[in-house]
Amino acid sequence: MTLAELVRVAGARWSMEECFQAAKSQVGLDHYQVRHWTSWHRHITLAMLALVFLTAVASAVPHRGTEPHHPTRNMSRYI
Repeated sequence: MTLAELVRVAGARWSMEECFQAAKSQVGLDHYQVRHWTSWHRHITLAMLALVFLTAVASAVPHRGTEPHHPTRNMSRYI
């Protein structure tokens, strides 16, 4: 494995961690109290759909002087 591949993999892992952190803090990905797999699956699916919706809304809003694609900014102000 080359150094360039290692850097690419590390960068991809970092962006995924940022995405999960945003999902946990903004749409409650980690706020579930379920006992069955079906309930857990529904909660995770709805939380991820909410994050996709917030991301789409945030990308449609014009940005003034900020970094437009920062995944951890608070998107709840657009609701």
